[in-house]
Amino acid sequence: MLMDFARLGWMRWLLCATAGACTLFLLAPLVLLIALSFDSSPWLQFPPPGWTLQWYAQVFHDPDWLASFITSLEVGSCVTVLSVLLGLLCGFAITRGQFRGREILRGFFLTPMILPSIVLGIALYSAFLWLHIAGSFAGFVIAHLVLALPFSVVAITGALEQTDKSLEDAAMLCGAGLWEARVRVILPAIRHGLFGAALFSFLTSWDEVVVAIFMASPTLQTLPVRMLGELRQDLSPDIAVVSSLLVLATALLMGLAALFQKESAR
Repeated sequence: MLMDFARLGWMRWLLCATAGACTLFLLAPLVLLIALSFDSSPWLQFPPPGWTLQWYAQVFHDPDWLASFITSLEVGSCVTVLSVLLGLLCGFAITRGQFRGREILRGFFLTPMILPSIVLGIALYSAFLWLHIAGSFAGFVIAHLVLALPFSVVAITGALEQTDKSLEDAAMLCGAGLWEARVRVILPAIRHGLFGAALFSFLTSWDEVVVAIFMASPTLQTLPVRMLGELRQDLSPDIAVVSSLLVLATALLMGLAALFQKESAR
């Protein structure tokens, strides 16, 4: 029997207080970080002696920060497209294929989620040195794709397994070809899985720092690598500004994901 929240009595207040305390514990550092981005002091200190927007203007006019942002955006966009396409093909192979070792193949695709990032970074860096693509844009995309692909495989495979295969068979009985049935019938049915795969693939690439350190070069750095370099030099308000912008961007993406999920549920 399911527990009725309205009948919990005094435990309702305890549960609400616990949930509120956990929420405050998670959000307080973010609120503090955003407040520090408006600090008038050239060094991060709390409480701020004053409030200013000069650090935002400084970041937006800094060519190094803008170049890192554009690099992260370009790499993340390429990784997202490739991850969804490859994840879709892998998903069809796992859920529609009739061959031995499908579960082994599924586990193989999940390996990058299990291995420590430092191990993957060393392995990819060694391979890319041999291939002469270390520190290149292609190296960044391939390395981030290795990390993002498991999320696409999980999301798309789950969506395909929840989709009735008889829809595909019915479309083929009506005269559609195999891939025409999959494109016109199956893809719209798994759009929530495709969206989830794209979202997590982009966020994986956007937030990655360990593997990106191995792939970076003096002229090609993603935003997390640039932030780590700034932290090693000095703790300026620029870090708080960039971090606040990343928090805002992540919140917008998660809000978009929630709206898409709500529309898909209708």
